[in-house]
Amino acid sequence: MENLRRPWPFTGRGEELDLVRRSLSAGHRGTVVTGAAGSGKTRLAAEAVRELEHVMVAGTPGARPMPFAAFAQLLPGTVSLHRAAQALQPVRVLVVDDAHLLDEASAALVHHLAVHGRTRLLVLARPDRGAPDAVARLRTGGPLPHLPLGPLPADASARLLEEVLGGRVNTLTARRLHRACQGDLRLLHELLAAVHAAGRLRMEDGLWTWRGPVPVTSRLGELAEASIAASAASAASAASAASVGTEEAEAMERLAFAEPLQAPALPECVLERLEAGRFVAVGGRPEIRLAHPLHGPLLRARAGRLRAARLRRTDRDFASALAAECDELADRVTAGDLRELPGGAGEWLVEEDSGWEEPALPEFCARRARFARLRGEVREALSWSGEGLRRDGGHPGCLAELAHAAAYLGDLETARRALSGDRTPTPARTWLLAAEGDLGGALRSLTGDCAFALHDAVRLGAPGLVADRLGRLPGALPALLAEHATALISCEGKALDRVADRLRQCGLSLHAAEAFAQAAAAHRDHRASRVSRARASALARHCQGARTPALVDVTLGELTPRQRQVVSLAAGGLSNRQIAQQLTLSTRTVANHLYGAYTRLGGGDRAGLERLF
Repeated sequence: MENLRRPWPFTGRGEELDLVRRSLSAGHRGTVVTGAAGSGKTRLAAEAVRELEHVMVAGTPGARPMPFAAFAQLLPGTVSLHRAAQALQPVRVLVVDDAHLLDEASAALVHHLAVHGRTRLLVLARPDRGAPDAVARLRTGGPLPHLPLGPLPADASARLLEEVLGGRVNTLTARRLHRACQGDLRLLHELLAAVHAAGRLRMEDGLWTWRGPVPVTSRLGELAEASIAASAASAASAASAASVGTEEAEAMERLAFAEPLQAPALPECVLERLEAGRFVAVGGRPEIRLAHPLHGPLLRARAGRLRAARLRRTDRDFASALAAECDELADRVTAGDLRELPGGAGEWLVEEDSGWEEPALPEFCARRARFARLRGEVREALSWSGEGLRRDGGHPGCLAELAHAAAYLGDLETARRALSGDRTPTPARTWLLAAEGDLGGALRSLTGDCAFALHDAVRLGAPGLVADRLGRLPGALPALLAEHATALISCEGKALDRVADRLRQCGLSLHAAEAFAQAAAAHRDHRASRVSRARASALARHCQGARTPALVDVTLGELTPRQRQVVSLAAGGLSNRQIAQQLTLSTRTVANHLYGAYTRLGGGDRAGLERLF
C-alpha cells in the first residue's frame, strides 16, 4: 500500500486553515501558530500558502550562535537589523518554521517585521519554553494573533485514515490508533505503516481492521521515546522528570504488563516521583496507568522472554479484571455516569487478539457496546457488538446492541438480521420501527421498566406515556429523565435546555442532542431557538452518524443548499461522476461537498443517507 509512505492528504483542520488564510489576506499582518511536534503546523502552513507567492525560512538548533542564520540566503552578507528589514520589504508573505529555534538576531527581525513591516507573517513554533524572547512576545499579547494547534481530534483522525487507506476503517481500530498516537500525526503515520508492514491491518467485512499487538519498529520507538521524553521534560518538576531510578524503572515495567494497577500496588514515594515526572497517570478509583499509550508496548518489546513470562497476566488475573469491568459498566449505566471510560483488561483482550479464551468476553463486549451507544458513540457500539459476536455468534446482548446501533444509523438490513426470529418487544425493535418510519408502532412496542427504556418514549415525542412512571423510579437518573418528560410536555424551551445540558454532563451526548433539538422547536424566541439548534448540531456531529427522529430536521438544517442537493442525489444512489454530470460540477467538487456534508452529519459514508429524505 504505497499511500502509507507518500505525503498524506490534508484533512481535519478546515477551520484552522480558514483562519490562517484570512490572516494572510490583504489588510492583515498574519498569525502565530503554536503546537507540539506532530500537530501538523508545517502542513497547515503549506496548505495555507499553496497558492500565494511566499518565502519560507526556518530555525535550526545548530545555527543559533550565528546572527540572522535563518535569513542567510535572503540577506547580503553582514547587515544590521534595519538593513535586514529593508532587504525583506519586497517579500509579501513570509513563513517562519521552527521559530522557537531562531537565533536572537533572526527572532528580533521577525518581531520587527510583525510590528513595523508590510510583510504578512506566518510564524510556526512549539509552545515549549526556551524560545527567544522576541518569539515568545509574538505569541503572548504581541502584534500577531495566536492560534494554538492542539492534537488532531479523533473524528478528524478517523477521516484521515479512511482517505489514506481508501476505504472505511473499523471504529475500534480508528480509536485505537488515535489513542496510541494522541493526535500526533508523525506517530500515526509511522504506526499505521508498521501495523500494515507486520500484516496486522486487514479487511474484515468491508472495514480495515487492526488486530494484534503494537509492532514496535526502530523508527516508531524513536518517535515514541521522543514524545515520552518531551512530556516528561515539560513536567512541573524538572528534577523529578530527570531522575528515573531502578525502583521507578521496575514499577513502569510492571505497569507495562499489568496496567491498570491499583495505587497501593506501588510504593507511595515511587508513585509520587513517577506522577511528578508525567510517566504515569493516576485515575479516580485510584488506578495507575502509564501516561503515554505507546510506553507499555515499548517496555514490553524490550523485556526478555523470561522476564515477560513472569510479569505477564495470568488467566485468573484476566478473569478477575474482566468481571470487575463488567460490574463497573453495569453500575455506571444504572447511575447514568456515562463519562469517558479508560481502557482495561477487556479492551486489551479485544485489541491484542492474543488467543486468551475468556468466557466472559462476549458479555463484556455487549456491556461495552451499550455503554458506547448511550454515550452516542454509535459506530463504536456497532463494532463492540460485532467483537462479541465473533466469539459467540448467538449472544443475545450483542445481537440486541447490534440491532439497536444499526437502527440508529439507518442500517435497516443489519438491524432486521440481528433481530430475525425474535419478535419479542425490545428497545432495539422499538428503534428499528422508528427507523422504518413507523413511529406509532415504535411507541406501541415500548417495553421495560428501567429508566432508559421508559425514556425512549420521551425521545420519540410521547412524554405523556411515561412521565408518571419515570417520576416514581428512585435515583438521580430517573429524576433527570422525568424532568425531561415534564419539560417536553409543558413545551418549555429553557427547561429543555437545562435538561439537555445536564444530560451532556452525564456523558449522554445523543440524548442531550435530542433534548436541545426539542428545545429549539419549543423556544418562542428565534435567537434562543438558533442557539439550541446549534448546540444540538454540535453534539449530533459527535454521535457518529446517529439519525433519530428528533435529529433529522436539525441535521439537514446544518447543510448548505448545494450540500443538500448533492447529498440528496447521493442518497438516491448516484455516483460522484453521475452527480457531477447532472449538476455540471467536477467530480472533485462533488467529493468536497460530500466530505463537508459528512463532517456536518457526523457520518463517514453514504450509509443511511436515504433516511434523511
